[in-house]
Amino acid sequence: MLLKDKTAIVYGGSGAVGGAVARAYAREGAHVFLAARHRTSLDAVAADIRATGGRAEVTLVDATDRAGIEAHLADVAAKAGPVRLMFNGVSWDDTQGELLTDMNFDRMLAPIRTAMATWFHTGAAVARHMGDNGGGVIVGITANVGRWPVPYVGGFGVACAAVENYLRQLGMENGSQGVRVCWVRSPGSPDAPGVREAWQLRANELGITFDEVHREFAKDTPLRKVTALAQVADAAVLLSSDLAAGMTATLANATGGALVD
Repeated sequence: MLLKDKTAIVYGGSGAVGGAVARAYAREGAHVFLAARHRTSLDAVAADIRATGGRAEVTLVDATDRAGIEAHLADVAAKAGPVRLMFNGVSWDDTQGELLTDMNFDRMLAPIRTAMATWFHTGAAVARHMGDNGGGVIVGITANVGRWPVPYVGGFGVACAAVENYLRQLGMENGSQGVRVCWVRSPGSPDAPGVREAWQLRANELGITFDEVHREFAKDTPLRKVTALAQVADAAVLLSSDLAAGMTATLANATGGALVD
């Protein structure tokens, strides 16, 4: 097991990405503490983990509330020892579907504000905790559009780029305390609910099947497929493990070659 007995917090653990990473962390032996605002979804992820013999606990946490984050972090550490892993999969509630020239400023700014608020509060608190307790790994997720802009994504691509640079700086500032900071760059997995719904709408508009839409999106990638959630979660596990001990302030490119570095 790559993460055996490590204490992990997954912010946004009720979501598709956070839930997938939480399940993968638990599969690899981590004691997972799920944190988000929606209890029912959190309980469902925790139940999945426990059903396969993993360890998971649930707490309602608002990732924009710095005091709440710090209180939760202290509670986790008191219960399970220092936090060694953190994954942030908090939804940014991005607003897409308009060109920037047609979008008002507040709508464009909304996902950027949410992304930076949730990352600033969780990243700073956990990096400080890890630095004081022998180190650890902080992992995030962004999307292709953080580097390769396309129309109609509103402020989401700008938010991805901002988060990536924040994580680079967080990694550079905390590396000497044994804290690594990395992220997975995802193409937007076809089995993630939001992506699946958007692709299905596209299929309906064109009068084709979902699989045909998948092939259309995948045709220009070297692997001819768009990375599924499970593979994104596996990339997060790799970054979180000692196998990636030489990596910080950098990413795992899980785009199937859609972006070539």
